[in-house]
Parts: sequence; structure tokens; C-alpha cells
Amino acid sequence: MLFLFNITWGSVSAWWLPACVVAALLYGWVMYRQPINLSKNFRYALFVLRAVAVFIITLLLLSPLVKSVRYKPEKPLVLVLQDNSRSVSLTPNLPPQDVLKSFVNSLKKLKADLGEEYEVREFHFDSGLRDGLLDKFDGRKTDISAALKQLNERFANRNIGAVVLATDGLYNRGADPQYEARDIKSPFYTVALGDTTPRRDLLIANVNYNKTAFLGNDFMVEILAEAYQSNGERMRVNLAEDGRQVHTQTIAITDNNFRKLLPVRLTAGKKGLRKFTISISPVANELTTANNSETIYVEVLDARQKTLLVYEHVHPDIGVLRSAIQSNRNYEVKTVTVNDVSTLKLGDYGLIILYQTSGNSSATLKKFLNSARVPVWYTVGAQTDLGAFNSVQKVSAVSSSTGNVQEVFALPAADFPAFTLSDSTRDKLTKMPPLQAPFGTYSTGASTSILLKQKIGSVPTSYPLLAFNDSDKRRMAVLMGEGLWRWQLAEFNTYGSHTAINELMGQTVQYLTANAGKEQFRVYTNRAVFDEGENVVLNAELYNDALQQVNTPDIKLELQSQAGKRYNYLFTRTNRAYTLEAAALPVGEYTYKAATKLGQKVFTATGIFTVKPLNMEERQTAANHGLLRDIARQSGGAMLLPVEVSKLADLIRKNDNIKTVVYEDKRYSDLVDIKWVFGMILILLSAEWFLRKREGEV
Repeated sequence: MLFLFNITWGSVSAWWLPACVVAALLYGWVMYRQPINLSKNFRYALFVLRAVAVFIITLLLLSPLVKSVRYKPEKPLVLVLQDNSRSVSLTPNLPPQDVLKSFVNSLKKLKADLGEEYEVREFHFDSGLRDGLLDKFDGRKTDISAALKQLNERFANRNIGAVVLATDGLYNRGADPQYEARDIKSPFYTVALGDTTPRRDLLIANVNYNKTAFLGNDFMVEILAEAYQSNGERMRVNLAEDGRQVHTQTIAITDNNFRKLLPVRLTAGKKGLRKFTISISPVANELTTANNSETIYVEVLDARQKTLLVYEHVHPDIGVLRSAIQSNRNYEVKTVTVNDVSTLKLGDYGLIILYQTSGNSSATLKKFLNSARVPVWYTVGAQTDLGAFNSVQKVSAVSSSTGNVQEVFALPAADFPAFTLSDSTRDKLTKMPPLQAPFGTYSTGASTSILLKQKIGSVPTSYPLLAFNDSDKRRMAVLMGEGLWRWQLAEFNTYGSHTAINELMGQTVQYLTANAGKEQFRVYTNRAVFDEGENVVLNAELYNDALQQVNTPDIKLELQSQAGKRYNYLFTRTNRAYTLEAAALPVGEYTYKAATKLGQKVFTATGIFTVKPLNMEERQTAANHGLLRDIARQSGGAMLLPVEVSKLADLIRKNDNIKTVVYEDKRYSDLVDIKWVFGMILILLSAEWFLRKREGEV
């Protein structure tokens, strides 16, 4: 690093500098022109000390600026990325362990070959980016685009000289890596791993299906089957449900690059998590049979959770509530007017939404709500009778003498304990248009929790906009505003989706109906099927006799695999509930049993989940070197074969665009702010005083 500085002038003219020199010389001459007790040379020395000190002081009075310049050289970065996914090690006709280990060792030598003139950083990737080079090649997913994006973010505003990308060009996650590579304004030197030669292979390329179905209904499974170098053969596709064959089909292969989409209609005949195994019978001399089978899981539900939405007057918010809740296939919404409630069997519904009505206007509904303890969600707007609303629930009350409404914005609360909205949804909600809420003074019940607060103009308040209460053995919610249709339109106009409002409505309904069966102890996974290598997460809820949620006692869990292996865990407490992250588990089906004790009561809960294998890396066997060639060409780099890795150092050195960058940092500061200047003045005056005193002139 090189450091230079000089003095510049601000608003004061530099012509004052000679005046400072003259003043300093005149001051020194007046003091030392006649002392008879000092020799001539001694007087000259004191004259110089005083003149320099005075010159510096007068210079400070002019307030000049000191310009400092730092020159910092930054060596070019050479970023090395190595694909660590399984597809790389599936290259036929090569001993993977020897060849690939030799290749990784050659890649590691690049740092030594480039020497001290370059900064070399090494990474490996599969579904994400990690430090260092590895020769295990066991990644289950490949996302080249994500690795390049993380690399670009990590080294933003750095002098990236070149990127060395060693991969077979196959990816099964993320976008086309060419787009992400364009954002890195540096040449790419791609190392083409794998073999592009087509091999004889039959495989299941993809399976499209719904993860849930309803008992007694039909559902579709679409199987994309592919065959390479197998013209003239016959492909036999089998589909089995829990080991029992339910469909078989034989197809004639008519091309060496054969693709066929097979739609299969199945019937959900049994409740629970159903396992479907799709397989293709192998043919002679097939490259690999690892991609000939695929396992999927479909959860068959007995019936949808029914929700009743009751209203007195038509409003566009009703359609928004219905579509947002029904975006989850597990929920069904029926909308009726208050007058039609008497024609329904209210016991069939697990949640009732009262849109701007208190429920007192229908005797049938009022009687049912007083006796059944079904969860209720009240919405309040301009047409709500606030007196009747305040009398039927304890979530929140509004005191208003005018009956007017005002515009309020949503402000997510940071301490809401019942459930968590995603950061994206919380951010979007703060940017939504205002809702129309009653003007007045708000109060909340003792057990009320607020998810969304009201922000009036730019002023945050403690007034509830969306609040919940879990007292009287019934869960209730209150939405203090109308205008959800504005939220739906605004979100789609800005973000092109209804994700935020669907999540908000879905989470609200899920929470309200979660304990409708009044179970005091619940243990559940966030889903029934996990991918191999994925962390398994379980949640638990415990309620006392008053159905108040508690998390005081410990919860133990025993997990057992199909092979009989047992795992023991202890749940971690959250705000009011429990959670457990069991990390990644081996492939297979697992049963669990959780137990806890509250007072003298012992509670147990059981369940089942599955960890399914991933064979994405086996679905493609021929490397995609065309992608690597395109990335190298568009960036001004080159594509090499693994045996040519030793040429990388010379190619990088010969590229004139890869060079050390020198950054110039200019700074201006007042001379009076530099402390060592005052130290110099002090030294000069102290030296002068010491010499005068020694000679007896003080």
C-alpha cells in the first residue's frame, strides 16, 4: 500500500503563504537581532526554531486542507468451483475413485501454479455453495445457478479475475446457470466433467402428482418415461400401491431418444399415507437401473375441513376470504346468508366465519354458537353492529359514538406467539393498502394475542387489526377492518401472486381449527414425507384442562425405523409450544411415540412419517458440455477437458483482462485536525525555551 499527502487550499488564497513566511522571519529577527550573551551561530539556531514554530501557527490560522492519497493494490481473484454431486461420479468406462481424485488433486495445484500474483479461493457445490474442494461426489441435488449466485454475492465489488467451473453441466434445481453467469463480469474457464456419449438406458425422468387426495376420489399420476439407445425394445411400466400392483403398461420404444408421458388414473381407496412405487423393467446391457424406479407418497384424507362463511350483505371481501382459504386443498368454504343458516347442518362445520354479523340475528346460529363451542372468526366493518359484536365475544371491543370508519394500515406484531408468518408475507403486509376500520377506542381481552396492529397514517398504535383469543374452551379471531379485496388486487399487481394473503388466511384458519377436536396433547410433523438428507422437524402442543396452551413439562419422543432401530429425543420449548429437529435420517418409514406428564395425567401421542430416497442425479446420465461451452464463450473464457487442467494457469496469465487493480482513496482533512502538527509546535517551542534557559536568557 502506497500513502501520499500534500496540502491544498480551500476558500483562502494560497498567496497568504508568503505572508506567513515573512511574519515568521520578522518575528524571529525581532527576538534575536541583539542578544549580546549569545553567540552568532546560537542566535541563528534559536531564530530558526522560533521562525518555524510561528510559521506553522500562522499556517494553521489559514485553515488549509491536507489531501491524503492511498494506493491499495488488489490481486485478481481466481474462484474455483467444483461440482460435488453424484452425477459426476456416474461416468461410465472410468474408475471414478482414481480418475476423480486425480482430477481434484490437479485442481488443487492451481493455487501453487498461479503463485503470489493471484488470490485463489476454492469451493465445492451441490444444492449450495461450500468452502474447499472435495473428492467424495455424494451430493443428491445440483443447483449450479444457486452456487454462482452465492459466489457473486460473497465477492461483490471485488476484483474477480476468473471463475473456474468444473462440472458435468447437469443440474436438477434452480434456473439456467447461463443467466447467473452473465452477472459475474469475468471470464469463465469451464472444466467439462462426465461423458456426453449416449448410453443404453431406461429411466423415469419425472412424476407429476398431487400430494393429497380425498377418500373415494380419483386422482392422476403423470409419469414421464425416457429411453436412450434402445430402439426396438419394449418398455414395461409398473405401478404398485403399498406393494400391491395397481397398474401395468407396455410401450414400444420407437427411437434412440424416446420420451413418453403416461397418464395414470388411480382411486384413493384407503385413508392415510399411501406409498406408490413406479418401476420400469430393465433391458439387457442397460447402463444403470438406479433410475428405473421412483417412489411417491399421497396422503388420502377422509374429508375436507369444512368452513361456513355467514354474511348479511354482499361484499367483495367474501370472495377474497373464500378463494384464499380454499387455496389449501384441505379446506372447503361454504358461503350463506344469515337467513339461510337454518337450512344447514351446522355440526358439519369445523369453523364459522361471521362477516360483519354478530350471529345474534339468527336464532339457529346463536343457539349453535352458545352450545357447540365451534371456533369463530368475526370480521368487523362499516355495517357491523358494534354493540352486538362487543357482547358476543371477548377478543376485542370497540367504543364508538359516531359509527364512522377510518383507514388503517397493517403492522405485524413482533411477539405474536401462536404461529409465525414468513418474513416475505410480513413485509408485504406492511405495504398493503389501508383497510376500513371502525373509528373509536379499542380494548382487548385478558387472553387476547394480536397478530396485526393498526397503523393510522404513519403512527403505530396498540389497537388490534387481527387478534386471537383462546379462552372459554374455544378459539376465536377478530379482523377489525374491511377491504381485503384491495389487498388481493395490490399484491397481484405488485408481486404477480396472492401468496401473502393466502398465507395469512390459511394460517389463521389452521390455527383456529387446529384444536377443534379438543385433544390436550398433539405431536405432528410439518409434512408426512421428507427427502433424503433433509432435516425432520416435529412440533408438539400441550393443553391443560382449561384448554390453555402450556409448555412447562418435558416431552420425550422415541423414534423407530422399520428395521427396529430406535432414536430418543427431548423436545425444545418455544413461546408456548414445543419443537424438535431430528436432523437427517436414513431412508425408510418411521413411527414415533411422544409422552409427557401434566400434573397427575400422562399423555401420549403417536404418528408416522417417511424419508424417501432421492435419485435425481441418476435421471440424467449424459453430460451437458454444450452448456459449459456456451458459458465459457459468452464470458470470454474457454472450455477444457479434465486432462487439460494443467493449462489453466497459463491461460489465466495470458489473459490481459485479468490483472491487479489499484484502488485510489483520496481524503481531505483540515490541517488543524492533525495532532502531530501540534506536537511539532510543542517540540520546537520547548527546544527553544530549553536552550534559552541553559544560556541564561529566560
